[in-house]
Amino acid sequence: MGGPRIHPTALVHPEARLAEDVEIGAFCIIGPKVKLGRGTRLHNNVVLQGTTEIGEMNHIYPFCVFGTAPQDLGYKDEEVFVRIGNKNLFREYVTINCGTTKGDRSTVVGSGNMIMAYCHIAHDCVLEDGIIMANGVQLGGHTKVEKEANFGGLAAVHHFSTIGERSFVGGLTRVVHDVPPYMTVEGHPSRVKCVNTVGLKRKGLTKETIEALKEAYKLIYRSGFTKAQAMEILEKRRPQYPEVLKLIGFLRAVEKGRQGRAREALRRAPVAPPVAPAPAPQA
Repeated sequence: MGGPRIHPTALVHPEARLAEDVEIGAFCIIGPKVKLGRGTRLHNNVVLQGTTEIGEMNHIYPFCVFGTAPQDLGYKDEEVFVRIGNKNLFREYVTINCGTTKGDRSTVVGSGNMIMAYCHIAHDCVLEDGIIMANGVQLGGHTKVEKEANFGGLAAVHHFSTIGERSFVGGLTRVVHDVPPYMTVEGHPSRVKCVNTVGLKRKGLTKETIEALKEAYKLIYRSGFTKAQAMEILEKRRPQYPEVLKLIGFLRAVEKGRQGRAREALRRAPVAPPVAPAPAPQA
């Protein structure tokens, strides 16, 4: 009675690598380069294609599609990947595209994430651990989401953006600049509104740490100082809090990027097509 439990209507390529206790529901389609770790469960009508590796104890609901080609006009059928960690929950109609050669060839999702219905994770995105994305969140290509960030429904993120650790992106927000860690952003386009106090309390940060972040927020966004001046003041304050130093480091990285996005510095210029040699002059 050992081995994967596969519904008779599912189409599973014989070269797919499945752990013994994987469960695959009705009408699923599993390609030849897919790997599924132990305890992972696929409900009905899930499609896994491309070179897709999914870890242990993941729960994937109907009509999710992972590992299909990136939605990028420069994609030329190169070998690219989707890599997913452990204990993630993917609700209905989530889509995850493979990476591209413009990035590290991989779209990566960490562990312990909850990705709700109709979310899209584009090519070359990197998601860390403990992230919650409410229904309909859309991530543009090359987006990075740091650990335990939280999204309201229908938020949309510009490609090459970074969503900082334990931040909160409000519902219907249009993110065009990096979201600083520990902050709440809202709006169209997004603006930093306040410290994500509720989320930080839930994650167990001390009262002293939260107060230090509030003071940093006031100095950076409300004092009238330039960001450079505010960060210099914060760096001299004692005692120092690692979270405040992370916030400062994050903002310095944004300054080194372009258009308010640190990861824009990673953007690779398109390769120009070769120029045909001029015809030889006629004798």
